[in-house]
Amino acid sequence: MAEPGSGGRPQGIVTVMAVAGIVASLTQTLVVPLIGELPVLLGTSASNASWVVTATLLAGAVTTPVMGRLGDLYGKRRMMLVCTVPLVLGCVVCALAGSLTPMIIGRGLQGMGMGMIPLGISALRDVLPPDRLGPAIALMSSSMGIGGALGLPVAAAVAEYASWRALFWATAVLSLAVGVLIRLLVPPTPAGARGRIDLVGALGLGAGLICLLLGVSKGADWGWGSGTTLGLLAAAAIVLPVWGWWELRVRDPLVDLRVTARPQVLLTNVASIVVGFSMYAQSLIVIQILQLPEATGYGLGQSMLASGLWMAPSGLMMMIVSPVGARLSAARGPKVTLIVGSLVMALGYGSSMLLLGSPWGLLIVTCLCAVGIGFAYGSMPALIMGAVPRSETGAANSFNTLMRSIGTTVSAAVVGLVLSQLTIDFGGRALPSEAGFRTGMLIGCGAALAAAAITLALPGRRDPDSAAVPVSAVGQH
Repeated sequence: MAEPGSGGRPQGIVTVMAVAGIVASLTQTLVVPLIGELPVLLGTSASNASWVVTATLLAGAVTTPVMGRLGDLYGKRRMMLVCTVPLVLGCVVCALAGSLTPMIIGRGLQGMGMGMIPLGISALRDVLPPDRLGPAIALMSSSMGIGGALGLPVAAAVAEYASWRALFWATAVLSLAVGVLIRLLVPPTPAGARGRIDLVGALGLGAGLICLLLGVSKGADWGWGSGTTLGLLAAAAIVLPVWGWWELRVRDPLVDLRVTARPQVLLTNVASIVVGFSMYAQSLIVIQILQLPEATGYGLGQSMLASGLWMAPSGLMMMIVSPVGARLSAARGPKVTLIVGSLVMALGYGSSMLLLGSPWGLLIVTCLCAVGIGFAYGSMPALIMGAVPRSETGAANSFNTLMRSIGTTVSAAVVGLVLSQLTIDFGGRALPSEAGFRTGMLIGCGAALAAAAITLALPGRRDPDSAAVPVSAVGQH
């Protein structure tokens, strides 16, 4: 096995990996400025148009764990290059789409490229010297939030002043450029695992996740008591335990559940679900408050572009605090960093009770939450890699990313349900009320506090049986 840091310049590698993460996450927010116009642009209903968002979510959730395992088997750099293919193709298909079906196909392809982020985090362990690993992991982990926050105003500006198709063409070029940079500047990574891909496990996990995430994300549209929603959730409750039974018995599992059951890995994954839930709540709420008419008494009447610009500094904050979080992890351990991040998120949510009335107030709220997210997202991969063998870092990080995705999906469902129940009548339209927004923010605050409480239960030392990241790399004590 190659020694970490052999080949390639560390700073160039870190820069390329961070750019790759930002571009991959950028695809998630591309369509946000277009959501209201998609029914007209694609000649469909608003309900059908929501599949443009759902398709990316489902494709990413299903393929990310598979990509992580393939990275362990065949090399993470190689699979990162593979991920650029559906990213580029998906952007091109969306740019050419004139109806709903090709747009959904393109967005699904883009979702398949999301495995690039956990693969990149895992690859850093193979290609960087230990002293550069902690800050690099923190930066690339934060790229998920950075790309989302910065992508919103950029996408809004392009959509407002140019053709919406330009969004996808530009992202296709960026994705292609990322592939070229990875090929040129990132050294090959070793295939740390042996065996073969567990096709039955991949199909089982995919089926279970589709049933679960589809039921949760579309439950509000179909009705939580509808046969379709209940049937999907019931199917998930059956398929996922059967999948777990299979994974415990197959020789080369897609996800090694015995490693996943280690206290440090298990509790980090549980915390990741709750952090993902908390992170997404404020992003759903703040953008709506910024854009609702001032006549409601609590809306701030901002355009989509202005709203995106008000939220953009939060992405910059994640980038700024990622090295601070890495230093905190080096000094006190990533467990402390995750606790601090969760508490700062809770502080941001709590401050919203006093700051919802102005764009500047919401800017403070989102920046506080972003600081907490930057700390939390940078610490979770360090906790995972401090407890799993090197041969399983790709699968373990991809599974952790999946846990965050489940948290954001549940958050969207819960916050959406709250806002749909607490409404006002505004010109014949039902709009979320101020009480609904405040309730949603308090739920986010509670989730952040829960994440801190779960993290307190994490063991203070890494598992001595694992080939973990060196102490000097991630500050594990």
